[in-house]
Amino acid sequence: MINNLVRLGKMSWEEFTKLSTKNRAPYLSDDSDRFVHLIYAQQFNRDNLEYIGQLATKIRMMAKSKEGSDFLSTLLSDKRAMLYFTQPSTRTFLSFMAACQILGMKVAEVRDATTSSEYKGESAEDSVRVFSSYSDLIVMRTKLKGLAERMAWLLSNSKRLVPIINAGSGKDQHPTQALLDIYTLQRSFEDINGIDGKHIVFVGDLLRGRTVRSLAFLLGNYNDVKMTFVAPDAFQIGSDILEYLDKKGIQYDLSQNFKSVIPTADAIYMTRVQDEWDNEEGESAKVDISNFWFGDEELKLLQKHAVIMHPLPRREEISTSVDQDKRAVYWRQMRNGMWVRAALIANIFAVDTEILNFSE
Repeated sequence: MINNLVRLGKMSWEEFTKLSTKNRAPYLSDDSDRFVHLIYAQQFNRDNLEYIGQLATKIRMMAKSKEGSDFLSTLLSDKRAMLYFTQPSTRTFLSFMAACQILGMKVAEVRDATTSSEYKGESAEDSVRVFSSYSDLIVMRTKLKGLAERMAWLLSNSKRLVPIINAGSGKDQHPTQALLDIYTLQRSFEDINGIDGKHIVFVGDLLRGRTVRSLAFLLGNYNDVKMTFVAPDAFQIGSDILEYLDKKGIQYDLSQNFKSVIPTADAIYMTRVQDEWDNEEGESAKVDISNFWFGDEELKLLQKHAVIMHPLPRREEISTSVDQDKRAVYWRQMRNGMWVRAALIANIFAVDTEILNFSE
């Protein structure tokens, strides 16, 4: 079999971008389907979602003991990671740092472009090429749509192929957030037939919420899943996601009546208003979102087995009074990010088999 990355290294950027996202995805893995770059949610299929979940659980259990934790910390102790986060982040940044540390990687960071040579006029492309000289892995979070994808292509066409992980690019994709969301759903429903057949309700700013977009793609890998998108017209989910669901034959509804869909939901996925993407100051504040908040009254309508999720940070959309309910899993969801990102990195560097074979 021809190695996909060799083929990518012989493909021009123009040729690559003419491909659909689905057809680009195979070029970002090696010929054994192991991830090299992780850029899109569409790179995941059901098999590798289940596998990454299994691996994340193994890492989580191993990390509870000193023996297991010490073993994990030796696996990538010869590797270095660069966290290149030029867009504000707390949870994603810290969970990637923790994931790298769990596996023993040394970590460097750039969190503000004004502290790098970009302030002197260096292009983001040149900055990433510099980072690749010092690092074995680059994790990127940027407001620039498509930058992580272009860097993956660029480094695949260089003499030093360093893996790129997209930790959020523009308003488009956040594949590792979607991965931890899937893992949270796997854990939440492991005793009730898994994710198949579940009703997932997305609420809030769905148009600009890249976590929702990426998770919708991943849920397309499961059987008989229904999705309901609850939002005011100004924040409703984009047509590209609906076209994807139509092509997959996935059932979905659009709604503005939040309370009417809560009783049949297996998971409620809340989101905040993404006003950092406003085209003009105060634009989002003109939209009334008070009917799309989750509080004590909404909690009474929720099924006993259902879960409430949120990618965080939150504002008023979930009342703090909900936090103590066992169905509120957003704190576990956040912690899961550390485990699935460690599992993803272990897969990229081919130490996953050693983890699965570990026996205390």
